[in-house]
Amino acid sequence: MNPSPLARRSKTLSSSLGLGEKLFASSEERQFASEIENGLAIVEERLVEQVRFADEIADVTTRYLLDAGGKRVRPVLTLLTAQLGSGTNDDVLTAAQAVEITHLASLYHDDVMDEAELRRGVPSAQTVWGNSVAILTGDLLFARASKLIASLGERALAIQANTFERLCLGQLHETIGPQPGDDPIEHYLRVLSDKTGSLIALAGLVGVIFSDAPDEYREPVEVFGERVGVAFQLVDDVIDLSSQVEDTGKAAGTDLRAGVPTLPLLYLRRQAETDPDAAALLARIEHDIEESTDDAVHPDFAAAVAELRRHPVTDDTLAEARRWADRAVDALAPLPDGPVKKALTRFAQAIVERSG
Repeated sequence: MNPSPLARRSKTLSSSLGLGEKLFASSEERQFASEIENGLAIVEERLVEQVRFADEIADVTTRYLLDAGGKRVRPVLTLLTAQLGSGTNDDVLTAAQAVEITHLASLYHDDVMDEAELRRGVPSAQTVWGNSVAILTGDLLFARASKLIASLGERALAIQANTFERLCLGQLHETIGPQPGDDPIEHYLRVLSDKTGSLIALAGLVGVIFSDAPDEYREPVEVFGERVGVAFQLVDDVIDLSSQVEDTGKAAGTDLRAGVPTLPLLYLRRQAETDPDAAALLARIEHDIEESTDDAVHPDFAAAVAELRRHPVTDDTLAEARRWADRAVDALAPLPDGPVKKALTRFAQAIVERSG
C-alpha cells in the first residue's frame, strides 16, 4: 500500500531540511525530532481545513497551491524555535498556520506580477483562472491568515502587520528597481531581506513568543530567520536556472523572463562592464527574452540559461548564499547548546544544499 500524501509530504519535509534520524543521536534528540514531525502533521491537517471556503469557486482556488505541495519551511522554523520554550502548543500551531497561509497567499500575487506559468510543478493560478481570480484568491488567503493571527491577540497582529508592510515594500522596491545612485546588488539584497527574509524571521519569532521562551532569544532567532531567508532566495536564484522542472516546479529561467533581477544576472551585468565574454552572454540572454512571447520562448533561450548556470557568476551566487547562511548561524550564538540550536544550524546548512 502506498503512503498517504500527508505521510509522503511529512517525510519529504524532514529529509529536505536535514531533520532526519542521522542528525539526532540521543533518545532525547530523537524525541525532539519526533515532536517536530508530529507538529508538522497537525499543521498540515489544519492548513487543509483553514483554506476551505463555503464558496465553491474560492474553495477550489485557495486549495490549489496548497495541494500542489511545498516544503513548509516556515512552519518547520516555528516548531523548531518553539522548543526553546514550552514546545508545541495550540498557539504555536495557530501561528505556524498563519505564517504558512501568508506565504501561500503571496505566491498567488507573485505569480501574477512575474507572469509565471508554473508553480510547484503545476500551472500557476493565473494561468488556470486569470489574473483577477488569482489576485482575489491571494487576498482571501491573506484574510484567513489575519483571522488566525487575530485569535492570538494584539501583539500578534502588530508583528504580522509589520511583516506584511515589509513584504509589500520589498515587492514595491523590486518592481521599481534601484534608483539613481543605488548599487543594484545592494538594492537586490535589501529587497530579499524584506520580501523573503521578513516572513521567515516572523516564522521563527512567533515560535519563541507563543511558547513563552525567554525574551533574550527573540532577537537572535529573528536575525537568524532574516539572514537564512536571504540565503534561501539566493539559492532559488540558482535553482531558477535549472532545467529540471520536476525539482524546481518552474521552467528554467522563469524569473529571468519575468524581468526579476536575480543575483547571477546582476553579477553578470557587473562583469560585462569589463569582460567581453560576459557582455556577449548578457546580450544573448536579453535578446532571447525580448524575442520571447507569452506563447513561445525564443529557441535559443534555454541554451543561454544553461550557459549562465555554468558561468562563474552562479558559483559566486552560491558563495554569497553560504555567507548569508553562515551569518545566520552566527546569530544563534546566544542560544543554549542543545537540539534546537543543532537543528537550526542544520536548517541553515540544508537551505544552501538545495541547489545540489
